[in-house]
Amino acid sequence: MMLKSLFWLSLFVVFYSYLGYGILIFLLVRIKRLLAGHNQLPEQTDFEPEVALVISAYNEAGYIEKKIQNSLDLDYPADKLKLIFITDGSTDQTPDIIRKYDRLELLHKPERRGKVAAMNRAMQFVRTPFVIFCDANTLLNRECVRETVKHYADPKVGGVAGEKKIQAREKDKAAGAGEGLYWKYESFLKKLDSEFHSVVGAAGELFSVRTAVFHEASEDTIIEDFVQSLQICKDGFVIRYEPKAYAIETASASMKEEQKRKIRISAGAFQAMVILRDLFNIFKYPILSFQFISHRILRWTLCPLCLFIFFISNLGLVYYKSGEIYLGIFLLQLVFYAVAWTGWIFANHNIRMKAFYVPYYFMFMNLSVFLGFFRFLRKRQTAVWEKAARHQDV
Repeated sequence: MMLKSLFWLSLFVVFYSYLGYGILIFLLVRIKRLLAGHNQLPEQTDFEPEVALVISAYNEAGYIEKKIQNSLDLDYPADKLKLIFITDGSTDQTPDIIRKYDRLELLHKPERRGKVAAMNRAMQFVRTPFVIFCDANTLLNRECVRETVKHYADPKVGGVAGEKKIQAREKDKAAGAGEGLYWKYESFLKKLDSEFHSVVGAAGELFSVRTAVFHEASEDTIIEDFVQSLQICKDGFVIRYEPKAYAIETASASMKEEQKRKIRISAGAFQAMVILRDLFNIFKYPILSFQFISHRILRWTLCPLCLFIFFISNLGLVYYKSGEIYLGIFLLQLVFYAVAWTGWIFANHNIRMKAFYVPYYFMFMNLSVFLGFFRFLRKRQTAVWEKAARHQDV
């Protein structure tokens, strides 16, 4: 009975973490639409407030010209869009290139203290009611600003999360295939989260806030975008998701580079759980806590552990001949892990077989959680980190 209890409980946690919550939130959104009588997503408006676009750049000399031109081409009145580039710590020609453009405001200090410190410093120069943050190695769609600020016509909106898109390229290997599919699924869940109540975590590649509700994060915060967005939610505001405002970037150059990023995020996730521990109080934040735990926390805590428990308990049930259903599920597990292992071999030999990368990337993400947890315990992950290399042909 103990083995069966562990088996079914661990299976439920894994299923709910990755698929069950998506099904449940989809049904809840449909019910909400039926009760409201319509889809409550905002339409395009003529709302054109002043906005600051803050771009963090660290040693991006090879790419910054493209980013500058992309920013200048955005479809928004030039007199209402303030462009601020902050290049603290850059040791290449990035600041010099930015200085050539009169419309751009450059903030630069020679010391490098990390992205959080740079964002906090940049906010001292923001005088607009709304601010959009994005990274220097991404390109925004022309309508990005308009599609973002339309949500602020609603006073309960404290921030807007844009969509992160991974550029699909034929020559991308496991990093591109797995990362791209992951973000497509995440985009689907964020749309549902936003419509049901609020997004639970924004991607720093494209994230906007009301200037008045911005929280200055501690400089040792690892995933500041996630913490910042949920701090705003704790204040009683909501974060909306806008897929029509998106940032495009290429996939990590290799799975080794993607692993650096995933381990850092995983270490930051455990730090964020400490900072945002109030959100575990489902009586204080009933809806937000439900989304926070279901969409994020289970993946970062119980799910990786339950994968191991699921396999071991299933093996025990097969050993004790508990029934054909357990034998069948165990064989399916073996096939899944064999496919994941094959994906790892293909990735190392530059063989493009995307179907094998999905199980591989799934296992890779869960392994990264374990590695990130140990890094968090050892306090070896800092906010100032070596960025992961990416293909540079967005």
